[in-house]
Amino acid sequence: MGITAIEGILDTTLGLVFTWLGWKTYKILWKYTPYAYPNARLNAMEAKLLGEQRFNELAESRTLQNFIVNLEDTDYKTHLASVQADDPVEIERAFERALASTYTLLEDILPDRVGGFFRLMLKGWDVRNVANVVKAKMRGETAVDYIMDIGTMVPKVKAIADAKSPEEILVILEGTPYEEPYQRLLLGEISLSEFETAVYRNYYSELLEYAQSRKDEEKEVLTEFVRLLIDMRNIVTVLRAKKAGLPAEEARKNIIPGGSIKLDAMLNVDDMGMALAELDSTKYGRIIRDVRDKIESDLSVLESVLRKHAIDRMKELTRFYPLSVATPLAYVLEKEREVQKLKALTKMIADGVEPERIKVTLGGEELA
Repeated sequence: MGITAIEGILDTTLGLVFTWLGWKTYKILWKYTPYAYPNARLNAMEAKLLGEQRFNELAESRTLQNFIVNLEDTDYKTHLASVQADDPVEIERAFERALASTYTLLEDILPDRVGGFFRLMLKGWDVRNVANVVKAKMRGETAVDYIMDIGTMVPKVKAIADAKSPEEILVILEGTPYEEPYQRLLLGEISLSEFETAVYRNYYSELLEYAQSRKDEEKEVLTEFVRLLIDMRNIVTVLRAKKAGLPAEEARKNIIPGGSIKLDAMLNVDDMGMALAELDSTKYGRIIRDVRDKIESDLSVLESVLRKHAIDRMKELTRFYPLSVATPLAYVLEKEREVQKLKALTKMIADGVEPERIKVTLGGEELA
């Protein structure tokens, strides 16, 4: 073989090697670089989350007006600026708007390939709005009182509240994920509670479908996140049903598909204690073991424990994938927990609960 031929082979080989290296470099940059800025920003935002000491200070507010004033050095100031200081419902809704603005921010600053997930999460308010307004209309209540001014279809929800007939609501919902369940409700095929479960099923199905359409660790992390949310909802649903003495088939109607654990064993036992015993054999067993006795008397303890587990799991994934969607998901869960505590604090201050009792409640996160 001549020198020229050897040089040609070497040039071709080097060209292939450099092409491969260039492609690998591009892929790494494409995957990880877009997370550098948003995750750095989220780390700074996480440092501003309210800690236990700050919540203890807020517990001393005694009046809602003082409570609002004590939050003036936080990002909640903007959302609280226009609320009536003596209206706990308005204050709670301001906290909800603050949480929704977090989803909007994440949609804006994250890579397009995952930003849409947080847009979908905003639809959680759509589900609540539609379910609450339809229930209010069916019960003859003032539906507009149940509208949260958040979500992707607020004008439609307001139109539903103003609708003169059930058939007019069906027209308004045409082309939305809520049309089919509402039609079944009108035909008497499902109950009002089953309608609510149906719209939540659509919501979680959409989240899960989006997660599973991603690639690599984005798919892995988003899918686990959604399954965690579904598990949390289903476990609490089953235990509430057992506590109320509902039969398995009634409880099964409220289950959301797509979770990571099988619920048949929990559904088919006779009472809540036995259902908790069945939960022990799942991956959540170790999480509830130390607080099982408390859970039997107060299900809000379970919700708190499961929420903490979800946060811990997302934080664990941030160590495996430091430049990934795990960081914003962990932050979202922490922000949701903070907002829930602030809403609970609002209600307790409005009800005149003593500061020391508030501190105990918030410390144990008995927020239901």
